[in-house]
Amino acid sequence: MPVIQGKSREALRVAVGQNCGAVKLITSAIAGSTTTFLSDGLFGGAGDHKGKWLQLTGPTNNDGTTARVVDSSISSYRTTLTVYPAITAPSLNDTAELWEERFDPARLHEFINQALIEVTGLAYDPEESLALHGDGRQLRYDIPSEFAMLSGVYMRTSVESKTIHDAATEWNEATAPSNVTRTVDTKDYKRPSGSNKFVIAGAFATGLISSKAISSLDLSGYDYVEFWIKSTIATAAGDFTLLLDDTALCVSALETLSIPALVADTWTYVRVALANPELDTAIISVGLNAAVNIAANTVWVNDVKAVLDSTASWERMDRNNWRVDEEARVLVLVYAPGYYLLKLTGGDKPVLLTADSDVCEVDDQFVIARATELALLSSGGGPATDPDDLRRLASYWGNRADIAKRSLPWLWGVRTVG
Repeated sequence: MPVIQGKSREALRVAVGQNCGAVKLITSAIAGSTTTFLSDGLFGGAGDHKGKWLQLTGPTNNDGTTARVVDSSISSYRTTLTVYPAITAPSLNDTAELWEERFDPARLHEFINQALIEVTGLAYDPEESLALHGDGRQLRYDIPSEFAMLSGVYMRTSVESKTIHDAATEWNEATAPSNVTRTVDTKDYKRPSGSNKFVIAGAFATGLISSKAISSLDLSGYDYVEFWIKSTIATAAGDFTLLLDDTALCVSALETLSIPALVADTWTYVRVALANPELDTAIISVGLNAAVNIAANTVWVNDVKAVLDSTASWERMDRNNWRVDEEARVLVLVYAPGYYLLKLTGGDKPVLLTADSDVCEVDDQFVIARATELALLSSGGGPATDPDDLRRLASYWGNRADIAKRSLPWLWGVRTVG
């Protein structure tokens, strides 16, 4: 994707309006009422603005509200716009856009989205994901929801790391709390020969599920903690936390790392940034904590380590070794990669804009030019009904849009995701 400005819908709309000569930006000179907006930035006689559209943009009141001007008057250079339906009374210095009658802002929003739809499949919002991890056996991976196409699959072949605990031996720093049964599972694990399994009864409320005493570790040179976790029930982000402490039993954790949402019965590779690595100079305890009461559940934890993300080396996987099952939204590998973190690159469909604060994800020049063309075409008639020659002006903006469209980067080697 080329570098873009990333204009908001409001900025795109104003640009289109200025191209069409259809909008005037105004400011309230004094506080108005629920039916009036008063401005010193307009000229004309009584009734000259009747039928126009008032698009209010704040900042105090009415941001995003559209009303119709049903009457206008002027006195001592101050114009009073009477509007319907009722609005929240504007404050001093509130801003608005005054649109010509034939350029309804709601239609301009539709034209902007039509431009975005036109380049869907030709332009993408760049995406990157580190959500997947190989284990030497798995060949099929659910593709993260943000992707509409994939352009590359990479394996992290090396990274500076330090094992906190492999979780292949029991986390037994203290007696297991009531309603928690812990064992080492030698059948269900990712690495190296087992995982810690915690059976949590429904009577368990919140708090430390279990912890493990470890030899003192200085993690101040690392920025992420990575590990595997699985839960028999779906959880929300933050239901579980991983604790790191320089005191026993994680009683005053230096790091409380929020674990993201988990899909039931699915191993998830988690990467969580350390909040205060400069304080993590003598970690002697690692633990799993339940932040909320999630009812009866079984949880597995495996291979907990710290990494320095900036030291990662990546190797691109040959395109012949992976494909996309579009219907199932699954990445299919020809061979199972070893124990490597996977990086997916690609893109998402450009989002349609539904609010003034939404930001455009494709080339602004194209969107403005195409929306301008559509707005002019919708307002111009035939030779007898188009005295402003809007249709010829629309042709100019259509050419501008086509040039901008041809300037979009050529997408090669991408594979679409269903």
